[in-house]
Amino acid sequence: MSRAIIAILRGITPDEAVAVTEALVGAGITRIEVPLNSPDPYDSIARMIMAADGRAEIGAGTVLNVPSVERLAGIGARMIVSPDCNPEVIAATKRMGMQSYPGVFTATECFTALRAGADGLKLFPANLIGVQGFAAINAVLPAGTRTFAVGGVGAGDFAEWRQAGIAGFGLGTALYRPGLLPDEVARRAAGIVSAYDRAWVK
Repeated sequence: MSRAIIAILRGITPDEAVAVTEALVGAGITRIEVPLNSPDPYDSIARMIMAADGRAEIGAGTVLNVPSVERLAGIGARMIVSPDCNPEVIAATKRMGMQSYPGVFTATECFTALRAGADGLKLFPANLIGVQGFAAINAVLPAGTRTFAVGGVGAGDFAEWRQAGIAGFGLGTALYRPGLLPDEVARRAAGIVSAYDRAWVK
């Protein structure tokens, strides 16, 4: 099954990038972002794209402006994730053929993002929106809107969010933090994938 999980590798370095990518892909997580406030993020992303060789959708997070989008397109990134809803960033992302996941918190931001062409919505921080808050927003979103809960959400919350209609999750420290060995990343990823599969079977 295709799992709607985005791995957020904040703080990863280019030397770690390939091994961590292989650990995630091997466990079944095939959407991976490197936040641009990580060390040498463009180098890490380029290495990951080459290593994944089409097996994963590699992109960047914390993308705040159009020049960053343009640079990412130039190295072959396929996904742009932001903490905010910037219509210019969304439009540039789509113009360059990449997937756009802007950060949203309110109904106004959700609809602004969708009108600008976003492929999915990053609900951030999800732990502050809460399941009930999301359910209220989701009730007015167009059918089929792809929503991702990001921030303060873990494997133990998957089933509850799934019942409320969430499409997927973005996970950071639950999967990776600087200094973790690839074997530990693989172990964590396997646990996340197992919890996700159980939530989607219910």
